[in-house]
Amino acid sequence: MERGAGNIPFPAGGAAVLPTILVAPLVGFDSAGYQLGYDGGFLDRTLAHLRPRPLAIGIGYPIGLISTIYPQAQDIPMNWIVTGSGAPIQRTGL
Repeated sequence: MERGAGNIPFPAGGAAVLPTILVAPLVGFDSAGYQLGYDGGFLDRTLAHLRPRPLAIGIGYPIGLISTIYPQAQDIPMNWIVTGSGAPIQRTGL
């Protein structure tokens, strides 16, 4: 492992592995699936480059739901957001 942007470790060698599911902790989120996380945009940049794009699942507390996070052009919404409050939030148009 080597350290990259944000001091985040990444594999320095070996065969590429493409995930089919990506799970991320959330600080806040809206009903459109856009999220605020702990990663400084690393998740959005990763999702933008992975083909095929993995299923993106965010995990947060119900209190993290806000009306909007005012997403920017580079933001990519989660496919699902799980809060533990009952039904998960699923982004429409999948």
